[in-house]
Amino acid sequence: MSLRVTLPGPAPWGFRISGGRDFRKPITVSKVTEHGKAAAGDLRPGDVIVTINGESTAEMLNVEAQNKIKQSPGQLQLEVER
Repeated sequence: MSLRVTLPGPAPWGFRISGGRDFRKPITVSKVTEHGKAAAGDLRPGDVIVTINGESTAEMLNVEAQNKIKQSPGQLQLEVER
């Protein structure tokens, strides 16, 4: 199931990721901080992040995805597969 999650900015967003091209795994939410913005936006551990602000994560390294998330201006839009 694909869903769009929009988190109001600014950071911190309240979640951690794992995976990436360098790990040969999809970018996945590994941890969600209780009562954080990600939890309020219904992001869950195990959600696969397909896009970050409209940009595909298919070929992103872990650090590239982290930087895109950290540097997101205003709000953060994620498309996830659950």
